[in-house]
Amino acid sequence: MVPADKTAYTLRRVTGTLAEGAAKLAKEIEGATVEAVLAKANRAAMRRGVTAALGTMRPRPAEWYAFDVKDQDTPDWYPQGLTGGEDSGSAGVPVFLASWYFKPEPPVAERGIRLTFLSPRTLRYQHALLVEARPDGSYGPIDIHAGGIGWYGDLLYVADTVRGLRVFDLRNILDLRTAQNDLGDPARIGRHDGRFHAFGYRYVIPQTDFWRVTRPGARFSFVGIDRSTTPHTLISGEYAEDRTDRLVARWDLELTDGTPRDAFVLGHAKIQGALSTGGAWYLSQAADASTNGRLIVHGDGEPVTRPFPIGPEDLTVQNGRLWSVTEYRNKRVVFGVSL
Repeated sequence: MVPADKTAYTLRRVTGTLAEGAAKLAKEIEGATVEAVLAKANRAAMRRGVTAALGTMRPRPAEWYAFDVKDQDTPDWYPQGLTGGEDSGSAGVPVFLASWYFKPEPPVAERGIRLTFLSPRTLRYQHALLVEARPDGSYGPIDIHAGGIGWYGDLLYVADTVRGLRVFDLRNILDLRTAQNDLGDPARIGRHDGRFHAFGYRYVIPQTDFWRVTRPGARFSFVGIDRSTTPHTLISGEYAEDRTDRLVARWDLELTDGTPRDAFVLGHAKIQGALSTGGAWYLSQAADASTNGRLIVHGDGEPVTRPFPIGPEDLTVQNGRLWSVTEYRNKRVVFGVSL
């Protein structure tokens, strides 16, 4: 983790009409708290299920939660980002948030990105659609990879690979059932003939802000929150298939200035998540759909490699453990290991 020139990751705030569009929607659709979303969660996770995700990993994770059979098998949605209530600092309840991107096969149209709220207490979870609101009172899907997410305060930062960081206010989770009796047409999105549609999802969360990269070339593949620094820091960096010279950068939180605090050369290829905490760096390294990934730890001295499941992605620290999510079909779990 060699220090590097941080200027390539300088961001500028570009709110545009996003806040206006989100506010207009909130006047017609009532909001729901994270606690309320979890209380009405309509899917059940499996504690220590889907062991295929672990592959040859020994020892096994300290804990893991598998998504249900439908979400395991779908070829359309792939988990990518992970954050949790401890990152936020004000969540009020234990909760994991995971981002998924839509990978449509023709003739199915693009459906964007979604966010999962998972309760480790009840093992219930609920999906919500992340959308881009428009000044005319409608909204549409966001066609990005959403490779990483970080929740700080009320704001959710979502990686937009070539553009920067999209921002969503989690005080603005909108419940379509408060505006109409049903969830609309499952094949449509937005406002049509005075009714709201979200591909059958009950909840939509409109984007409220945008931090865009000022130079072409920087990529935002994952996101993390480090609450061990003063001030706390937001982390993002770049996945590269076969290069080791890609960077990871950190910004002070609250994010008010787009200039990074620092940046480092990752020194490894295929990094799907990077997180600093307690003075050490943790890197999530992928392989393929049938091969275990690795956890690379940079502390004092030489880096240490530890076993990891198949298809590990973004990283977060919750309850004193390091957590990640795996992406491949029938191998989709949220799992935690010791730091």
